[in-house]
Amino acid sequence: MLGAALRLRLRVLRRRCLRGQRRRRRTRGGRAAVEGGGREPVLLVSGMGGSVLHARRRSNPKFDLRVWVRILFANLDFKKYLWSLYNADTGYVEPLDDDVEIVVPEDDHGLYAIDVLDPSWFVELVHLTMVYHFHDMIDMLINCGYEKGTTLFGYGYDFRQSNRIDKAMAGLRTKLKTAYKTSGGKKVNIISHSMGGLLVRCFMSMNHDVFSKYVNKWICIACPFQGAPGCINDSLLTGLQFVYGFESFFFVSRWAMHQLLVECPAIYEMLPNLNFNWKEKPIIQVWRKNPEKDGTVELVLYEASDCVSLFEEALRNNELTYNGKKVALPFNMSVFKWATETRRILDNAELPDTVSFYNIYGRSYDTPYNVCYGSESSPIGDLSEVCHTVPAYTYVDGDCTVPIESAMADGFAAKERVGVEADHRGLLSDENVFELLKKWLGASEKAPRRRLSKKPRVVGLSS
Repeated sequence: MLGAALRLRLRVLRRRCLRGQRRRRRTRGGRAAVEGGGREPVLLVSGMGGSVLHARRRSNPKFDLRVWVRILFANLDFKKYLWSLYNADTGYVEPLDDDVEIVVPEDDHGLYAIDVLDPSWFVELVHLTMVYHFHDMIDMLINCGYEKGTTLFGYGYDFRQSNRIDKAMAGLRTKLKTAYKTSGGKKVNIISHSMGGLLVRCFMSMNHDVFSKYVNKWICIACPFQGAPGCINDSLLTGLQFVYGFESFFFVSRWAMHQLLVECPAIYEMLPNLNFNWKEKPIIQVWRKNPEKDGTVELVLYEASDCVSLFEEALRNNELTYNGKKVALPFNMSVFKWATETRRILDNAELPDTVSFYNIYGRSYDTPYNVCYGSESSPIGDLSEVCHTVPAYTYVDGDCTVPIESAMADGFAAKERVGVEADHRGLLSDENVFELLKKWLGASEKAPRRRLSKKPRVVGLSS
């Protein structure tokens, strides 16, 4: 048994060594291409769940533990370190343990945090591609001649926080300045994924002159510009499952994720936009027993403007246990008010005349839009039962997470908008997307790439 484990470990190390050799060869080729061609820098910006997060203890400087993503002991460490409460005085989400702080590692010029989200030997051994995030795109860009730290950078951030929180805005500003200066004063081309597009849009709205100074092109992939109605409405009521099938046994449970999302400003900021002119307004339906009518079963409809009352009633008894203590987690009106101001900032964003904007969205996949809880034969009694009910969806076209209608509604004078047949996470490794990126960046690859196997079914906002 020990011998077999040792052989497996040696196989992984050998694979890492070969990969390192390939990357060093590509980096040398990239350096020559950059020096010869004066390539503009690229900054990759991740979305919800798309950044590695570490927990550190203020009382112990040596303590540094990756808590997102991790496959082994995922639920245990997630609850211990990432469960949080929103501080209405500061606008920040803070860990339940006062001694803990959550940080994003800056290794590899920000690329480490958005590459493989669980870079453990176990993940590489069993090849769990569900955590290979920007990995393929980074390899493709290196193969095109981009060089880490000179013309290729990553920006990961604490995705639990608001998309307009000061720390996220300051971090993006610093990253843009670094890429601009390191590349010799060349403007930056941003490639954002999912919620990362909302963060970039907030930055552009709040720092218009800075954005205009440092950004040349913004390529947006799978952004929920007007929200992700089915996915987000349900995530506040029952949680969010990033991975389905066999792989889900390795991942954070839906319930554990739910307790995080109830206090997560970024989730509230992706609720359907009340000011957007939807072709059909997204709704939530609940089959309920009406006690005032002798228990008659009725289908109650909640439009987006009515959903707050449903959230409040359904979550009024929601709580978790942390270190033996009960912590109440109802629908948070303070977060909702913060998110309402974020939506105003997003709606007021204007694209500078000097910036070229491109939009890639996923299509041809069933995407949750309306949500229904209970049924005529099995109705909901107390609304708190909704949180423990399996939802039924009405679907529209999209990428499994973001409807086409929302993803296309950027409101900018886009150079191009292109729909690609891929799901939300799959867009990050899709060859058609890569061809578009190379075309818009004016880049071409030097050698064939090794491609990963097909990914499992994954749902997530980055993530």
